[in-house]
Amino acid sequence: MRRPMPPAFLRTQPNIRAVMTVIRQPNQTSQDPFAMQEPVSAAPKRRQHSLATDLVTELSQRILLGKIAPGQKLPSENQIVREHGVSRTVVREAISKLQASGLVVTHHGIGTFVLERSDQTGLRLKVETVSRVRDIIELRIGLETQAVALAAVRRTDEQLAAMRQALDDYQDLLANDDSCVEADKRFHMLIAEATGNPYFMEIMQHLGSAIIPRSRIASSERAGNNLAHQGYLANLEHEALLSAIRRKDPDAARAAMWTHLSNSRERLVPLE
Repeated sequence: MRRPMPPAFLRTQPNIRAVMTVIRQPNQTSQDPFAMQEPVSAAPKRRQHSLATDLVTELSQRILLGKIAPGQKLPSENQIVREHGVSRTVVREAISKLQASGLVVTHHGIGTFVLERSDQTGLRLKVETVSRVRDIIELRIGLETQAVALAAVRRTDEQLAAMRQALDDYQDLLANDDSCVEADKRFHMLIAEATGNPYFMEIMQHLGSAIIPRSRIASSERAGNNLAHQGYLANLEHEALLSAIRRKDPDAARAAMWTHLSNSRERLVPLE
């Protein structure tokens, strides 16, 4: 018995299986304007930018800490590539940012050199215009309480060891009745470095010797404290700072810096 033929309108429909086979064929380009397109990854570009930023931070800190002195030539492009394991493109982007910040100048065919402080553009903070030690301390309270909180979170073990050494030097000098100014300043500069933010270092460098203001203790003892005892009190405050940084406790570090600088403001009498 013959099977009945399907109606004519069904015989004219396309073969559904054939259509599905075509749809499922690989490498077919969709003409649908709303079809999802594979996004172009921006990761390589973001990574390059991040590497350049990291390199700028590293070189800026070396410059601001004096590890690369004014007038000194930066390592060559090839040296930086080998030392940091980055591409030439990353190095050139980093150098361009250092030029824009006024830290270096490039003489084509010769090299890139660190600018003298007086030649650098950017922030200008003339300490000699700050007439009172209290003004300087107030400025430092605003700056360094935030810096030490960041340092507590971001510091490396090497930076922590350098801070410990600075305080050991401070204590040795104090015991020998020598000036502790250099060790004191170094400790505060190391905190700025540990923030990982080169602008903290730049501001501290511009402050220069005013980080530890030129000051004198009144000839008569103030509140029963002599100079050595005040140095001892400052040392205890430094140790509280270092302890908070070691524990990576930003709130305790911020409070310790506020206490230290507030007490310093009370201990110091500005030179007239």
